Amino acid sequence: MATPLPPLGEARVSELLHAFLAAEYRWQHEGGWHDIIIGLPTPGLELAYPEATSFGLLSAWNPLSVERSSQENRRADDALHEALLAGGHPFRPAFASARNRTWREPSWLVMGMEPEAFDALSRRFGQLGTLWWRPGDAVRLRMDAPRPTDEAGDTDVDWLE
Repeated sequence: MATPLPPLGEARVSELLHAFLAAEYRWQHEGGWHDIIIGLPTPGLELAYPEATSFGLLSAWNPLSVERSSQENRRADDALHEALLAGGHPFRPAFASARNRTWREPSWLVMGMEPEAFDALSRRFGQLGTLWWRPGDAVRLRMDAPRPTDEAGDTDVDWLE
């Protein structure tokens, strides 16, 4: 289910980068929601899943931040859920949202997926920005685009192209 996506210009990539860096990220565990903050480690998550070798947060909603209908987004989320089940890695519900609540995207937090497989799954669902990190390390934003020339290079961002 590869999603055909239009190319993005540098200005749009910069705009989305700053939106992702400013967003709130949370994962669900035992009835509560817990923060994930770019640039910080996640000791609570590591305590809950001590066997995990990595963590990644991704969504299937609104590829490249192009608004889709709720029905299309739910279908894509169902397909991502099925892919995660088939992959055999533990995962939990998660979400990303703007601090001002202008957008919110259901997501999944997956454990133990190596970055190459994680990035391939993210690309399959057309995602520009994801989070990925190893236990003990700070959470990193992964941008699947070339770094815009006007971006100085945030230390918490990995540019995949």
